[in-house]
Amino acid sequence: MASEPAAGTRLQVLRHLETGPRGLTDAEAAARLAKAGENTLPELRTPSWARRCVRGLRDPFTAVLLVLGLVSAAVASWGTAAVILALVAVSCVLRASGEHRADRSMAALRGLVAGTATVLRRGEGGRAAREIPVAELVPGDVIRLGPGDLVPADVRLLRSRGLTVHQAALTGESTPVPKSAAETAAPADGPFGEPHLCYQGSGVATGSATAVVLETGPRTRLGAAYDSGPRAARRRRAGRSGGTAPPEISSFDRSVHGISWVLIRFMLLTPPLVLMAGAALRGRGLETLPFAVAVAVGLTPEMLPVIVTTCLARGAALLARRHDVIVKRLPALHDLGAVDVLCVDKTGTLTRDRPVVVRSLDVAGHDDPDVLRWAAVGAWWSLQLAELPAPDALDEALFEAAGAAGEEYDGVGAVPFDPVRRLATAVVRGPGPGTHTVVVKGAVEAVLDRCATTPRERDRLLALAAREADSGLRLLAVATRRRPARPRDHTPADEHGLDFRGFVTFRDALAPGAAEAVRALTARGVAVHVLTGDHPATAARVCRDLGLRPSRVHVAAELLGPPAPHTTVPAAAGEGSGATAGVVGAAANLPGRSAGDVLGAAGAKSPEGPTVVVARCTPEDKARVVAGLRAAGHTVGFLGDGVNDVPALRAADVGIAPRGAVAVARESADVVLAAKDLTAIGHAVTAGRYSSGNIASYLRVTLSSNLGNVLAMLAAGLLLPFLPMLPAQVLVQNLCFDAAQLAFAHDRPGAAALRRPAGLRPRAFLRFITGFGVLNAVADLATFAVLALALPGSEAVDDAPVFHSAWFTENLLTQALVMLLLRTGRRLAEGRAPGPLGWSATGLAAVGLLLPLSPLGTALGLTALPAAYHLLLTAVLALYALALLAARAWYERRHG
Repeated sequence: MASEPAAGTRLQVLRHLETGPRGLTDAEAAARLAKAGENTLPELRTPSWARRCVRGLRDPFTAVLLVLGLVSAAVASWGTAAVILALVAVSCVLRASGEHRADRSMAALRGLVAGTATVLRRGEGGRAAREIPVAELVPGDVIRLGPGDLVPADVRLLRSRGLTVHQAALTGESTPVPKSAAETAAPADGPFGEPHLCYQGSGVATGSATAVVLETGPRTRLGAAYDSGPRAARRRRAGRSGGTAPPEISSFDRSVHGISWVLIRFMLLTPPLVLMAGAALRGRGLETLPFAVAVAVGLTPEMLPVIVTTCLARGAALLARRHDVIVKRLPALHDLGAVDVLCVDKTGTLTRDRPVVVRSLDVAGHDDPDVLRWAAVGAWWSLQLAELPAPDALDEALFEAAGAAGEEYDGVGAVPFDPVRRLATAVVRGPGPGTHTVVVKGAVEAVLDRCATTPRERDRLLALAAREADSGLRLLAVATRRRPARPRDHTPADEHGLDFRGFVTFRDALAPGAAEAVRALTARGVAVHVLTGDHPATAARVCRDLGLRPSRVHVAAELLGPPAPHTTVPAAAGEGSGATAGVVGAAANLPGRSAGDVLGAAGAKSPEGPTVVVARCTPEDKARVVAGLRAAGHTVGFLGDGVNDVPALRAADVGIAPRGAVAVARESADVVLAAKDLTAIGHAVTAGRYSSGNIASYLRVTLSSNLGNVLAMLAAGLLLPFLPMLPAQVLVQNLCFDAAQLAFAHDRPGAAALRRPAGLRPRAFLRFITGFGVLNAVADLATFAVLALALPGSEAVDDAPVFHSAWFTENLLTQALVMLLLRTGRRLAEGRAPGPLGWSATGLAAVGLLLPLSPLGTALGLTALPAAYHLLLTAVLALYALALLAARAWYERRHG
């Protein structure tokens, strides 16, 4: 409705919104609802099946296969065209079905921020407070908030009493933040630091308030996050960025595209070379075109889209079934396997988002259980007499540590906690007749101000408190005073001349299994970095309690420096829909210090330890650290659950959110966990590495074999008076090999594949396939030598059917060997059972030996081979296997 409804005093805000303290009339609310729309978060459009399938054609190999299929159809090679186009269709359908299943699972996780809200409306019977659905709230409505309520819209406080709110979902702060309706001229720490503003997505911890609604629906900060969060992320990942910056792609896409385009260039160069060589040396013309297309198809890993999609879809299905982990974007599973840096928040990940008592100290700093008992007495009677709906987190920790303290006394009165005074007071009868005991607990400075201490003693106690706080503990000061009993009520005026008892110290409760999960991730080559909005000492304490030794602890502002001016978050809420994106939209561009500076300062490669802590992080700070790590060559995962985590979720290679995260974080993420649990991430990383290992095995085997075959075909085409293999034979050979390689989707890589991130490094990969491809070509040339020199009369090199049959058999046998010997992380002798890959390789070898003897072989132009050839081929294959094992051992020693 208005461009700046939060600016000014309470009265100015009400006037600007054309409302009053008594709220809107029913008619006014209905008119505004029709104009502003419902207070609901934007729904994301799910693409149709047709759109999903068409998006699958963006894969470079799928696109090239489609082109080759069309070329084959153009030259009337219908069998080739049918096989290639069928592979394209299967790949697109598999990918579309996997994405559809993920979207269907995510649809079950969406929900409203809150169900109903208490609103003041003026009807025919006058003003009345009523419960209405949150969707019916409009700007200008006056609502009431109480403990446990979720803030249903962006609001401006009109009145408040002891109000504190949880903003962890928005800012990452683990402790409740005090809020007050009073105007203040003090500078706010960003929009969420404004004491008189509360935002949708936060929750009331203590106290009560009356507030006026500023913005609803997509104009709230949470609603704006949907446009800058999941929608923008999907546009970016789909390559349809609306800005001038180039779209970012995932680690998996970068790796596969890097390998793909090198092979595509070579593949597109092959047909012209074959045609030119045939025309120049043998006088052949366009009749060589089918063979040239077949050679290009032979170099193409036709099954890559199918194998990749099947591996990832199978891993995603197993994760969903066994560990309740939803992979929304299939390539994200590979990226999980390649992650070498995992950035997490502290609250809810390493800790359980609730405090526990560490110890209670007397004025000398010694353990004193009486201090804990008096703190629990005050908490118990404050809860009973102030009619609070539930104890706060610190009181729950006191009750858990002290047991049934407080019930031995009779309560007289209580003054609940007030965030302005930062105190809570309870009065109980006793311990003697005719006496009352005043029990005060709260912030250290506030309690000491009400105690009868000398300045010197006060300074000593403050130093003791600072020492405990510097170790990462939170403190609660406790004081008591015995006074004569009296009939009148006790007031805050009685909080003076107190006797200081001591301190109760708290730390965040550790998440079960977090330490073991972090150690397991570290053992697998994943460095865990903690990015948190909390104090550095608090974050460091949590790491120490978990048994971690953070290499460095930084404050974000000192580490990163200020962001660029256009990333600054507006200080006031409701500055129009373009500005309301605020904290979640500010990290779309991440300038400031360079990525290398961020990485170096964050100690990502520090030899001192794998864990780095960056404290006092704003949402932009988290995203800048993540972007800097990515720019330095790391594959980065980020686990977050709040609106403040959305920029980092978008900036990471893999965004991870728990099921209980705010909706915008869930839908911005690539992976959704059943719970915010690092153990679940460990399972997901393992599944990603299994899938990536199988994909890497497939690429190693097929590309090295295909490259060797193409090199041998080009050499044979120049040396022989006939085509080295007929187009139909090339395609049948490729089809047999492709069918056998489907087993890679069901293989189980060895333990070595799980020890390190499973990234596909294009340069190293291309070196590997070049080396082993040349070795494969040497085996083919050795077969030619056997045919030319060893067989009687050297008839093989003059008899095209014999040559074709011999090379056909040798090719399938060598490919079966390569499947077994070059699989990722596993030796030939590992495992007693052959497994799917072993049976598949055996079947491929059987086809190579038996097909030339069958009627189908005769139809393809193949013929039976003399027994002497099989004996000589066995010797060639044995030497080739030894060469493969030696080359692999050398490669692994050199490259780890």
